[in-house]
Amino acid sequence: MAIIALVLQCLLIFAFFFSGISKLAGAKMQVDTFSHLGLPQWFRVATGLIALVGVVGLIIGFWNEGVLAIAALWLACIMLGAVLFHIRSSDPIGKIIPAVVLMILALILACFHVSALLNLM
Repeated sequence: MAIIALVLQCLLIFAFFFSGISKLAGAKMQVDTFSHLGLPQWFRVATGLIALVGVVGLIIGFWNEGVLAIAALWLACIMLGAVLFHIRSSDPIGKIIPAVVLMILALILACFHVSALLNLM
């Protein structure tokens, strides 16, 4: 199970790193997506920064499981917001699925480390 959690952690680091950077860089796809969702461009930048904070948490999580669990939940919340905004915009399921998959993967990672999360309380 530890190998699966480690692979999942690395996958999420890469996915959210590149997603966050593309939001900050103003990639056309990101600009168009946020416009389509009816969100201001400052929200795109804020979302990119928030995702990168989650990435930092996942990286720190290599040494601290509690931080890893919190970062995974943080990223799952971001993806829940993405899912809800896509639903609000009446997007087809194909546009919603990537956010759902990333949310589920982040939740699975958090579940792998739930004991560390409980020890923080």
